[in-house]
Amino acid sequence: MTSRLDPLLVALGGMVGATLRYAVGVAIAGPPGTLAVNVAGSFVLGVSVTRIRDPRAQLLLGTGALSSFTTYSTFAVETATLGGTLGAANVAATYLFGFLAAGLGLVAGEVSR
Repeated sequence: MTSRLDPLLVALGGMVGATLRYAVGVAIAGPPGTLAVNVAGSFVLGVSVTRIRDPRAQLLLGTGALSSFTTYSTFAVETATLGGTLGAANVAATYLFGFLAAGLGLVAGEVSR
């Protein structure tokens, strides 16, 4: 069951995630920054799905913060502009490290229980 508070939690989390995404983009520009946020976000989401049981906390962190921190659209545009070989390497790195990070996050979340 949803609450009137739920959209507010998503918006608040989104604001935090977007601000953090901007900060990483300033510190690490271009595809390396996008890779960093997507891998970090995959890890944190992996941990959070095993550790966070409160639906409101899941909305705040997962749906709000992590959804705006990670970025598929920027990944897609940057990959397209990199061209064939570098674009393919970016896709491979993003999926490889993203899946590894998510898996490690799931394991880390279970181990810390």
